[in-house]
Amino acid sequence: MMDRQPERIVVAIDGSRASLDALRWAIDHADRLGAVVEALHVWQIPNEYGVPIPDMPGESFEDTAKRALQGSIDEVLVDRTDAPLEAVTMQGYPPKVLVERSQTADLLVVGSRGRGALAGTLLGSVSLHCVTHAGCPVVVVRD
Repeated sequence: MMDRQPERIVVAIDGSRASLDALRWAIDHADRLGAVVEALHVWQIPNEYGVPIPDMPGESFEDTAKRALQGSIDEVLVDRTDAPLEAVTMQGYPPKVLVERSQTADLLVVGSRGRGALAGTLLGSVSLHCVTHAGCPVVVVRD
């Protein structure tokens, strides 16, 4: 008999209140299912006038992203040490990376601030993109 892999829930973390609420929801849901949560922070190299800004001496954008993600996780978990959680940082365009990660996930969870224009006022641009393009079911947690 083959061992079945636990379900994998990918949750988008950007440090916003909505993404922290999404992480709380995903961990609670994972606890009930026996699933694993992948807390995913997608980062981009900032640019000025279309030219990428180089890392500052002694600092890297990836290290900053890892610290930001860990700070978000620590804020949500407080003292909990048994959460089925994996922290992942990736460089790229967030909507594209989230849709790519959704192709091998059982569930994608995103927070939504809903501050975009028109259709985005209800969901937000990243969550709307995920809902319309993801390869798995998507849960949108409102702020």
